[in-house]
Amino acid sequence: MKRLVCLVALIATLGMTSLSAHGATEETKKKAGDRETFRQLELFGTVFDRVRSDYVEEVDVEKLIENAINGMLTSLDPHSSYLNEKIFQDMQVQTRGEFGGLGIEVTLEDGLVKVMSPIDDTPAARAGIKTGDLITHLDDEQIRGLTLQQAVEKMRGPIGTKIKLTIRRDSREPFQVTITRAKIKITPIKARIEEKDIGYIRITSFNEQTTRGLRRGFTRIAKEVKGGLKGLVVDLRNNPGGLLKEAVSVSDAFLDKGEIVSTRGRDPSHGQRWNASKGDIAGGLPMVVLVNGGSASASEIVAGALQDHRRAIILGTKSFGKGSVQTIIPLPGHGALRLTTQLYYTPSGRSIQAKGIEPDIEVKQLRLEQVSDAEQRREKDLRGALGNGGAGGVEQGKEPEKKPEDSATKPEEKVVDYQLTRAIGILRGIALYKHGVD
Repeated sequence: MKRLVCLVALIATLGMTSLSAHGATEETKKKAGDRETFRQLELFGTVFDRVRSDYVEEVDVEKLIENAINGMLTSLDPHSSYLNEKIFQDMQVQTRGEFGGLGIEVTLEDGLVKVMSPIDDTPAARAGIKTGDLITHLDDEQIRGLTLQQAVEKMRGPIGTKIKLTIRRDSREPFQVTITRAKIKITPIKARIEEKDIGYIRITSFNEQTTRGLRRGFTRIAKEVKGGLKGLVVDLRNNPGGLLKEAVSVSDAFLDKGEIVSTRGRDPSHGQRWNASKGDIAGGLPMVVLVNGGSASASEIVAGALQDHRRAIILGTKSFGKGSVQTIIPLPGHGALRLTTQLYYTPSGRSIQAKGIEPDIEVKQLRLEQVSDAEQRREKDLRGALGNGGAGGVEQGKEPEKKPEDSATKPEEKVVDYQLTRAIGILRGIALYKHGVD
């Protein structure tokens, strides 16, 4: 144990040897701070030794230290954590666009796992998991008390196995959902034509394939429209983010010049700025970007850059507000440290953290449902309604005879994406205005 305390003390001392010559007072304060830090590290060593020797059950030393490190990091913010070797490897696979699990991006809120967004076409999305859902139990075991990484690890497992989630959603009673784990392969770009001449590109995440897929998808749909596209919708709803470099390159794809994003940390000299290079793949085409509460991190960088440069209209609801930068610091032989080191700022200097991106046009997601003609109530359906009395009329008190076609299967319900409908309407209006001016 003495060796452990000495090792901790040595590490602390090595990290504090760079005293600057700002006078005797500053040096005295620094030395006093060093002594207090050493005293606290000594306290940690003492507590660790007592737990290891006197706890009611034998403890796993490696797990105990890992939990202590995680406790220190998670007390800073929800995104700082220690990644053991397995979790670190899983994370590297995820950024390449393929991993195993349920298909949700999560964070920790009040000790519970909060869903930032379900990933399209994954078991979680198909099971109806929604942005904002709070997961309270996994297989009837309470989540409270676990770190975010521990909870994520429990949700992952062999492909084909099932896990039961207890969900708390708004004011509803908690309910349970059983999901079968699957291999999650993220296709970050989906591109299609809407209403003959409006381009639609959905970006589901920012991984190493995103920018390449964006350029390929836009080129394909642009060729499909003979008269040329009238506008473009970029859908970032429920996009949890991903790689910073991909957010920068996606923004750059639609900007000719100017700042895209900057980061600032405790040391001003370590701040960074990213600027756009010349070339807009859409050639100045009118754009609407869709965002909602599930749009986070890299999505907010793109939305903020395009909004500040007035390159696109941002439509939808306020984004998530995850504007912090996590630096992954590999620890040879021990996984990695994920530490929040900086904050993101949009080109106009706005901090995204905890504020999110406010849409230019706020549109909540309503569902417009087409009701089949057969479901409409008419006069003849009312209790006690008078009959027509003529040939073929319905006599009072007598049920109308059903024709064979009445019992046929009802037409499939058509659900309309209201936010997308509004976006298309705005692009049509811009196109008409430009045509009139020309």
